Amino acid sequence: MSDAETAMFLAAERTVTCATVGPRGWPHLMPLWYVLRDAPASAPASRIWAWTYAASQKVRNLERDQRATLQVEAGELYQELRGVMLECEVVIHRDLETVKAFGHELFARHASPRGEPPATELPSEVVAMVDMQARKRVALEFVEGRRASWDHRKLGGTY
Repeated sequence: MSDAETAMFLAAERTVTCATVGPRGWPHLMPLWYVLRDAPASAPASRIWAWTYAASQKVRNLERDQRATLQVEAGELYQELRGVMLECEVVIHRDLETVKAFGHELFARHASPRGEPPATELPSEVVAMVDMQARKRVALEFVEGRRASWDHRKLGGTY
């Protein structure tokens, strides 16, 4: 996929599989909801952000080794398969205000149907739940180092 196709694909999807290195050296794979955020001007691409429990195994793994591989994929039939794999360094954000603000952004994205802009306002009960959850969570910023992508729809039936 081109950079533009990759950006459109990542903006359309909602769940990323995150692989970290577990304590016994085995890959630890877990799904995460994510938001695609603009990266600083010096960075080559937008960045995937997610949140998770601060005491989760993936956070423990990232504290030992800040590398993660992400995969976002779509398609049911072989000729429809497409996806993006990203090798990343991960920044763990623990500041409560940063985590809270990201939680609001994440839930706003998932409050709208797929393909529509994020909700402009969350219901007060969702805001209260996110604010309470934020105390136990961290925000994960995935800084892309390398990328691979595929789109079997472009193969034209030749495999």
